[in-house]
Amino acid sequence: MKQGRTTERWGTRIGVILAVAGSAVGLGNFLRFPGQAAQNGGGAFMLPYFISLLVLGIPLGWAEWTMGRYGGLRGFNSAPGIFAVIWRNPIAKYFGGLALLIPLVIYMYYVVIEAWCLGYAIHYANGTLMELPDADAYGEFFADFVGANRDGTLLASGNRTVLVLLLITFVFNFILIYRGINRGIETFCKFAMPLMVVCAVCVLIRVLTLEAPEGKPDQSVLGGLGFMWNPDVEKLKDPQTWLAASGQIFFSMSVGFGIVINYASYLSRKDDVVLSGLTAGSMNEFFEVCLGGLITLPAAFIFLGVAAGSFGTFGLGFVALPNVFAVMPGGQFFGFLWFFMLFLAAVTSSLSMLQPVIAFFEEGLGLRRYASVALLGIISAMGAGFVVYFSNGLLALDTFDFWVGTFLIYVLAMFQAILYGWIFGIRKGEIEAHHGAHIRIPRFVQWMLKFVVPVYLLTIFGLFVVEKLPSKPPLVANLSPDSPAAGLGMREGDVVRRYGGSVVTTEEEWEQVGKQAADAGQTTIPVVLVRDRSEIELAIPTSAHGITFEFRTGYVEQIANNPVVLRCVLFIGTLLTFLMIMIHIAGRRWKAEGRFENLDSVVS
Repeated sequence: MKQGRTTERWGTRIGVILAVAGSAVGLGNFLRFPGQAAQNGGGAFMLPYFISLLVLGIPLGWAEWTMGRYGGLRGFNSAPGIFAVIWRNPIAKYFGGLALLIPLVIYMYYVVIEAWCLGYAIHYANGTLMELPDADAYGEFFADFVGANRDGTLLASGNRTVLVLLLITFVFNFILIYRGINRGIETFCKFAMPLMVVCAVCVLIRVLTLEAPEGKPDQSVLGGLGFMWNPDVEKLKDPQTWLAASGQIFFSMSVGFGIVINYASYLSRKDDVVLSGLTAGSMNEFFEVCLGGLITLPAAFIFLGVAAGSFGTFGLGFVALPNVFAVMPGGQFFGFLWFFMLFLAAVTSSLSMLQPVIAFFEEGLGLRRYASVALLGIISAMGAGFVVYFSNGLLALDTFDFWVGTFLIYVLAMFQAILYGWIFGIRKGEIEAHHGAHIRIPRFVQWMLKFVVPVYLLTIFGLFVVEKLPSKPPLVANLSPDSPAAGLGMREGDVVRRYGGSVVTTEEEWEQVGKQAADAGQTTIPVVLVRDRSEIELAIPTSAHGITFEFRTGYVEQIANNPVVLRCVLFIGTLLTFLMIMIHIAGRRWKAEGRFENLDSVVS
């Protein structure tokens, strides 16, 4: 066997396509995407969504497929090794630490959600979730089931169902990953992906044939589709819409995860990375837009009306939809199909999150399969246990998802865009991509990867940092639909700067100033709002009701003020430090073995 070459390979072209598509198709397609669309302008969200798909998703996907195969042909299957092959600089391999950290940390909370899906499927199969008395009961059931009311509640006696299910899903994942690329991941995805389509289509047909509730003709299938897809053009002016769209593309297509670059490293030179990348991406979009977009929110709208748009990702999937299945004819069967499909989708994604780290342990540290699986099992079990214990408000899960599943993905995607466009080189990349290709990547895509993609990513990342990291100005207005303030020009999300001549910093100050004005016999109070970086003066009646406020704390401030968030960030930092040390050891080992010498001679 030639030096450094792996013995693992994909069995068939359709196998690798289904595996890569499976890594992308997951809970984000069926829960996150509909929720993001509803909250960010409906049809207006689709414009930045498809722009992000064409500018970021597909080009960066091709770049990852190309660089992954290039590194794999030279004996490396892990991101640290592949980056070191492409960029002959001692620091290159350390950037690969992000490509190990991201899928590993995401797996730690993703497998917990996977256990939720399995639990809900079981509860539908035995009829438990059809017996709840009212809509509020579904919210209470979910909070109790996932331990969202208090930290450590899932460890208490008599409340350990999720722990048992987590153990089952955890062991199932590791059995498959132990079997390897061909016998484990590829075999399961060949079975799971078609079964997911069957389940999703069955649920879709049931949803599209639902009738509007009696006395509510507007809550029909067409009304639900319109609720999701009709554009709110004003949302296009909001940077948050563009941030959400690009973030959805990253999360949905697994771009910037470090997964595709690992999967592609097991391809041979004759394999078609261009067509495979396009097919896998198209399959993901089919699941997301054509299935997820037509099932989740429209179904919830038929039974819940416009209130369906107020549910978050978990609320939509685990609270709103169970409400729907409860009143839907055949709801028990379709509820089971839905959550069983989500479980399969979650497994195909979670498997892909384990493989990059397994590959590094084997080639970087020289561990055998059983040792690398055992080490990864211990590390990931610690992280999953962390998420399970700090379950109050799902804060640990949310913190992991933000800092790793969103923030660091942007960072890794930017590095890979620069690595491909400016270090690997678009001329070399074009040649490498077309080995074995049956179709050609348009030339302008290469120029986009060098110039447009990095600028687009830096712009989006800059907006992202400004929008999410710092705390917002003090008070943000939340208006009820019947509030007189709404009719006078006050909008949801307006920042209250001054009220009655006073600088407002707390909700209590708002109430106090308003009470003083009413006692003084004033009928209106001058209000200064901040909207789009400009100040707006309004006169609000002293009797105005339906106004509440929210102090929006930025993520940086949350680290300092919230001990759970601080622990999560320290956990992530400690894990990254461990991986960097392992990468340093692997680099010295590779250098001693001469792995970076005469690389082109080992290519077959």
